[in-house]
Amino acid sequence: MAAHYGRIGIAGAGAWGTALTTVARRQGREVVIWAREAVVVEAINNEHRNTMFLPEATLDPQVRATGDPAEVCDADAVLLVVPGQFLRGVCESMAPDWPGSVPAVICAKGIEEDTGALMTEAVGAALPGAPQAVLSGPTFAAEVAKGLPTAVTIACEEDSIADALIDALGSTTFRTYRSTDLVGAEIGGAVKNVLAIACGIVTGRELGSNARAALITRGLAEMLRLGEAKGARRETLSGLCGLGDLVLTCSSEQSRNMSLGAALGRGERFEDIMASRRSVAEGVFNARAVVKLARALSIDMPICEAVAAILHEGAAIEDEIRKLLSRPLGEELA
Repeated sequence: MAAHYGRIGIAGAGAWGTALTTVARRQGREVVIWAREAVVVEAINNEHRNTMFLPEATLDPQVRATGDPAEVCDADAVLLVVPGQFLRGVCESMAPDWPGSVPAVICAKGIEEDTGALMTEAVGAALPGAPQAVLSGPTFAAEVAKGLPTAVTIACEEDSIADALIDALGSTTFRTYRSTDLVGAEIGGAVKNVLAIACGIVTGRELGSNARAALITRGLAEMLRLGEAKGARRETLSGLCGLGDLVLTCSSEQSRNMSLGAALGRGERFEDIMASRRSVAEGVFNARAVVKLARALSIDMPICEAVAAILHEGAAIEDEIRKLLSRPLGEELA
């Protein structure tokens, strides 16, 4: 029999963490959310809105924000929704207060830039013994907060934890599909961020819909190669947290990653784009991390290589496009 998760802790009060509070509250769960910024804590508790990261969403007055991460640990399950490059450090700070049996539900998408670790590996090192799950899929936070239809994957090896999370979060408008493939759920979420930047560049350069469709398809091939090399299942990467997330983030400038790429494609300077943004575009960090991991595994990922070169090595967009279009033709999905 599945446990009942009546109290949900949420570590991270960005747009996605805020949206997930609405998901849990719709299912009648008590929610406490940790925010690093004092102004966010005050706004959620007093105005019932996250004025900094998701101002359009009205939150249930019973949602409580805190600036103390230890309070989030006093829960039946904790959703980890901080940016991927900071996830290990946040978990380390929570470790002294973390009850060993409380599941760590990873909602961050990425690969550590310095270590090449997946999020499950980083969390496992910081919170040894804590059960893990991954929540991933094609989600724009604003749409989830409005209660618009959404489908996600909850990947977990323990059936009782998966069932309890589905009971705590799933609904007719937030459909939760089960998987036991945590690695596949993670790889899909990390690689799609890089490919979304590439699709944004295509859009900003006005290269057309044909080019975008080709890039999504060949990008999926890169995702599959990396995922299978790490032990992921092909069907996972062809599902919601792989192909589904890729299609969403490569199709709309609501995506922070695609909008960044579009600005680059229009000729804006990378430094100026980053300086003007409050929210993190994970693909900026993931590009280098994905390429580093792919090289370590001898995996060919030319699109991700091109994005990393543009973002971090000063490569010219036109030169990288020329290189991609000049590659030898081969078998599809090869």
